[in-house]
Amino acid sequence: MAFQREDIERVRAATNLVELVAEVTKVKKSGRNVMAVCPFHQEKTPSMSVDAARGLYHCFGCGESGDLFRFVEQTQGLNFSEALELLARRAGIQLRIDPGARKRRGERESLIEAVGAAIEFYHDRLRKADDAAGARSYLRGRGYDTDVVERFQIGYSPTGFTSLYDHLRNDRTASDKVMEKAGLVSRNQRGRMYDRFRGRVMFPIFDLRGDPVGFGARLLDGDGPKYLNSPETSIYRKSNLLYGLNWAKSEMVRQGVAVVVEGYTDVIAVHQAGVPAVATCGTAFGESHLDLLRRFTERVVLAFDADEAGTGAALRGFEHSVPGDLDLRVAPLPAGRDPGDLAESGDIDLLRLAVSPESSVPLLLFRLERELDQHRLEEPEARGRAIRAAAAIVARHPDAVTRHEYAVFLSRKTGVDLAVVEQAVGKATRTAAPDVEPAAAPGYRPPQSGRGRAEQEYLRLMLANHPSVAEGGLDALAFADSTHRAAYELLVPVIARLEPGAVPELGSVIGEDSGEVGSLLRHLAMVDRPLAGGSDLVRRITLWQLEDRIKQLQTDLASVVPGEDRSHETAELLGLLERKQQLLKDD
Repeated sequence: MAFQREDIERVRAATNLVELVAEVTKVKKSGRNVMAVCPFHQEKTPSMSVDAARGLYHCFGCGESGDLFRFVEQTQGLNFSEALELLARRAGIQLRIDPGARKRRGERESLIEAVGAAIEFYHDRLRKADDAAGARSYLRGRGYDTDVVERFQIGYSPTGFTSLYDHLRNDRTASDKVMEKAGLVSRNQRGRMYDRFRGRVMFPIFDLRGDPVGFGARLLDGDGPKYLNSPETSIYRKSNLLYGLNWAKSEMVRQGVAVVVEGYTDVIAVHQAGVPAVATCGTAFGESHLDLLRRFTERVVLAFDADEAGTGAALRGFEHSVPGDLDLRVAPLPAGRDPGDLAESGDIDLLRLAVSPESSVPLLLFRLERELDQHRLEEPEARGRAIRAAAAIVARHPDAVTRHEYAVFLSRKTGVDLAVVEQAVGKATRTAAPDVEPAAAPGYRPPQSGRGRAEQEYLRLMLANHPSVAEGGLDALAFADSTHRAAYELLVPVIARLEPGAVPELGSVIGEDSGEVGSLLRHLAMVDRPLAGGSDLVRRITLWQLEDRIKQLQTDLASVVPGEDRSHETAELLGLLERKQQLLKDD
C-alpha cells in the first residue's frame, strides 16, 4: 500500500458519504438512513440505502455495497489508490506516499492531467494570442463575455500542426504515449506526432465528477467537419458523457427537470439562463444517456431545433427507449429558433414555457403523431399500416394502463375501432423483448432456516452496538453457519472498543471487503426494520447450540466400549439437559 492507513482514515472521516452519493444520483431521507436511486442498475424507486454514520451503502435491488472508497471506484471506474487521491484532494488532505508512488499512479490520472494541461494551453491562447482574434470575435457574436469564457474554460487551438504537442513535451507534462492515449495528438504515416485539433474554438468536456476528459471543437475557417470531438479513449466515452452535466446536475435535482439540447453553445446559453441543460458529445441520444439523467430527475425534455434535423434527433432518441420511470418529453420550439437562440435573445420565459410540463409533449405521443403523419388515413389500407406501425411503438411502453390510453388515442385519431387497436397493441406487446431483471444480490445468502434468521438478527444487534450485546451470552461456537461465525468474530473486537450504544464506523472494517462476510454484514447493516429483542435471540441461539452438543454427546455415549470411562461426558450431558430445561422454563 502506497498510502499510510492513518491518512486513509483521515480522508474517510473528512468525507460525508451522503453528499458523495448525492453528487451522482438522487437521494431522499428515509428514517435513520438516506435512500438513493442506485447508479449501478436501472430502477424506478430508490433501493440503495446510505448510512453516513456507519460509512456504508447497500443496494437491496442489485446487491452492490461498500464504503465511500468503493463507491468512487464503482461510479468513476477507478482503483482504490485513485479513489483515495480523489477524495483526499476534495478534503484538502495531503497524502503521505512513498517516493515511487507517483510513478505507479493509474493511467487515468495521467490522461486527465494531460487533458487539463491542454485546456489551460487552449484557454490561455484564446485570451492572449493574436491568432485567436477570430475565435474571440466568434464568441462575442454569441454573446459570451469574459465571465462565460472563464467559467466554461473555452479555448482556441492554433493552426500549427504541433503547437500543443510541442508545449506539452517542452513542459514535460505528458509523454507522447499519454498524449496519444488522451486523444490530443495523432500519428502520421511516418510516425510523427501532430495536434488533433487545429484552428478551432475548444469546448472542454468534463465527466460527471468534473474531471477533464476531452474536447468538442468548432471549426472557424477552412475545410473539415464543423464539429470535431475527441476520439474514444479510456476516459472519454461518448455514450457515457453529457456535456454540461457536471455543472447542471445540482440544478436538475432542484428544478426536477433535465433539458437536452443539441450543441455546446446551446448548453452554455441555456445554462446561463438558469435552465439545467446538457448535450451529447457528437453522438445520438441513447439509453446510456438516460441512465445518467435518471439519477438526478424524473423529467427529461428534448429541446432540439424545430426543423427536420431536430425532429429526427428526437425520434432517434425514442428508438433507444420508452422508459416507464421517466417522463420523457419534447419541447415545441418556434420555427427557425433553437434553445440557444431563445436564451441569447432574452426570451427566457418562452424557453421555460417550452420545456414546462404544460407545453412539452410526451415523447411517445410525439412519435405516434409523427408516425401517423406519414400515412393517408382516409385510405383503409393506409389506416391498417398506420395502426400496425403505431401499435409496435405503443407496445414498447412497460405500463399496461399507458398502453391502453394510447390505444384510445390511436382509435380516435384513425377512426379504427378501439378493440381492433388494442388487439394490435396486444399482439405487438407479446412479441416485444422482455425486460432484463436486475442481477441477484452478490455475496448475500438469505437464511434458509429459523436458526439462520436468528443468527443474522443477532449480527444486526452487533452492527448497531445494541446494549444487549454488551451483556454477552454468546460465543463464536453458537453460530452454526460458518459465515455467520466469521462475521461474529470480525465484529467482536470492533464492538469491544466502543461504549454501549455508540454507533460503530463500519466503513474501515467491512467497506473494502468484497468477500462473503463483507457482503453479508453490509446487507445486514443497512436493513431498515426494527431490531429483535437481544435476550430472546440469545436464548434461542443458545438452545440450538445446546441441542447440537446434546445430540453429539448422546451419539458418542451410544457407542461406548465396555469398561471405557465416559463419566465426564455423562456429567456434561446431564448438565446440558438441566440447562436446556431451565431455558425452556424461562420462555
